[in-house]
Amino acid sequence: MPRYFFNVFDGADVIDEDGTDLPDMYVAQAQAIRMSGELLREMGVKYWDGTHWRMEVSNIKGKILFVLQLSAHEYPSLLDP
Repeated sequence: MPRYFFNVFDGADVIDEDGTDLPDMYVAQAQAIRMSGELLREMGVKYWDGTHWRMEVSNIKGKILFVLQLSAHEYPSLLDP
C-alpha cells in the first residue's frame, strides 16, 4: 500500500515524517481535504489573518503529488453599516 506524506506550510511549517498508508491517491486526496478542514478549524480566527496556507502531499520518494492552497482575508470595512 502506498505511503503519503501530508506537509503543511503556514508560517509554522509541519513536515509529516511518518506518512500514512492509503490504498490510492483518491483516498489520499479525500484524507487531505479532511485533514485540512480539521487543521483550519483548530486555527479558528487565527486563519483569518491573511496567512497563505498550503498542504503538499508527496509520496515516499518525496515527489509532490498534489497541493491544496487556501487563504482567507477578512475585510471588516465591508461589515460596517
